[in-house]
Amino acid sequence: MSNSSNDNRQSAPISLAIVRKLFARPERVAESQFLRREIAGRMFERLALIKINPQSLLDAGSGEGDDLLALHQSFPGSVLLGMDASPAMLASARKRAAQSLSAMQRLLMNFTGLFRRAGVRAGSAILACADYANLPMASGSVDLVWSNLALHWHPQPDRVFAEWRRVLRVDGLLMFSCFGPDTFQELRAAFAAAGEPDAALPILPFVDLHDFGDMLVDVGFATPVMDMEKLQITYSSAEKLLADVQAFGGNPLITQRRTLSGRHRYERVIRALEGRRKPDGKISLTIEIIYGHAFKPLPKKTASGENIIRLDLKRN
Repeated sequence: MSNSSNDNRQSAPISLAIVRKLFARPERVAESQFLRREIAGRMFERLALIKINPQSLLDAGSGEGDDLLALHQSFPGSVLLGMDASPAMLASARKRAAQSLSAMQRLLMNFTGLFRRAGVRAGSAILACADYANLPMASGSVDLVWSNLALHWHPQPDRVFAEWRRVLRVDGLLMFSCFGPDTFQELRAAFAAAGEPDAALPILPFVDLHDFGDMLVDVGFATPVMDMEKLQITYSSAEKLLADVQAFGGNPLITQRRTLSGRHRYERVIRALEGRRKPDGKISLTIEIIYGHAFKPLPKKTASGENIIRLDLKRN
């Protein structure tokens, strides 16, 4: 774990209660689901390069469950667990998954009594509402932790990494994606041009790729692999750009200010965005995506802090 000074540097003043409120209406964020699906596809391309056959896996930040369905298709024999901080998103996931089941699947479930234990829904996944840094799971209980565009909603990602490492089995894989610091850079520039102070930005101070890598090493993951890419989304309307930024989640900062509640403030930001139109008439919005994966190695110390020395004895 990082020391306290690093925690203060790496953590954003995010309120988990506000995060849950922002995602309390799934229809509010529906317009942003295209990005989640796109990034999921790119994560699966990376996962395909790694030899892994998980018997159980966790989707941390499962949202409405689209990734759970895709993970089930990739690993049909695995036990799936979906965790999300929003009860409303989990309810939507249960509803959508139940609707996707065929009549034959429902018949088989009713006939065999499968998945009737508490917490199990839709025949393929166990869904629960939980803080990523305090999971209701036993240590060493899953082979794969998957998290798509969820980590940046937590105030202390280093604690989240430590918890994900705890629930992984030895040699288990963590694979995640999240927003990087250049995300929404055009909106930051527009707020500055409109004379709005930094404290007024409705944008998270996203963590840098290298800091994530350091956190992974600090909590005990082995040789993390980090990379990033920048995507450009273009808009014909500045109003639509702002609406989509809200659909991507909004502002869960404890320090947030109601910057666009006044009509004149809103119009200033719109004018600043309009001034950023390119020759083709479009306004761009940058999304920086950070990808990371790492394995949980064999422990080097006992629970009491004693060093473990392993002797590999060769057979004659």
